[in-house]
Amino acid sequence: MLELTLLLIAAYLLGSVSFAIVIARAYGLPDPRSHGSGNPGATNMLRTGRKSAAALTLLGDALKGYVAVWLAQWATLQYGLPAYAPYLAALAAFLGHVFPVFFGFKGGKGVATAVGVLLALDLRLGGLVTLTWVAMFALTRISSLSALVAASLAPVYGWWLLRSGIETAILTALSVLILARHHSNIRKLLSGEESAFKRR
Repeated sequence: MLELTLLLIAAYLLGSVSFAIVIARAYGLPDPRSHGSGNPGATNMLRTGRKSAAALTLLGDALKGYVAVWLAQWATLQYGLPAYAPYLAALAAFLGHVFPVFFGFKGGKGVATAVGVLLALDLRLGGLVTLTWVAMFALTRISSLSALVAASLAPVYGWWLLRSGIETAILTALSVLILARHHSNIRKLLSGEESAFKRR
């Protein structure tokens, strides 16, 4: 279906806008891929000491995911697309963030973008995933561990709330991709080398 194909391409291109790189250039900061974890995301931007840059990165990466799904929801109603089209658009936007066409297909780990798409898909789903991340971070102060736990539970929450096999399968694919992008963090967690944010 042409409309669905164009929608997924648009969602992917929107997801390919890496706000960490854009904001780093606007602030005159080093490319986030060249320092810290090398990940173009909000956590690595925070390591520059510019909290506002990190906050804008987080907001931008989440917002692009939200907008991609919102547009997909509009197109689904407008053109009679399958009910799962917004979920495919969510996955396309996430893939754009992870493999951005504008930045040599080398993107971030996608946590903020995943939160954005989940909030747009279902406010309850996005809220539960966000609360899970916040609770884990409050307990451990480890961002990667919080993301891994939240991502692992997203399909569980999705099945509980939606009771739909197709949508849950797409959520599972999204979660698996997040876990795969955190492979280096998983190794560090298992070896006890993963860094934690200090409490003030």
